[in-house]
Amino acid sequence: MAVPARKVSKTRKRMRRTHYKLSAKPVTKCDKCGAIRRPHRVCNACGNYKGKEELKIEDN
Repeated sequence: MAVPARKVSKTRKRMRRTHYKLSAKPVTKCDKCGAIRRPHRVCNACGNYKGKEELKIEDN
């Protein structure tokens, strides 16, 4: 089994891990109500997707 010849320093390990980060999720506006939503998903505010009512949202 292969064993590392030298210990990987903290700096080298951290430089390698600098690319492990979160990115902001894309958002779009709903065509009908203008609420912010994720692309290719039903709008939580009005329940529409691609101009059709997919969910019935009740007002409380």
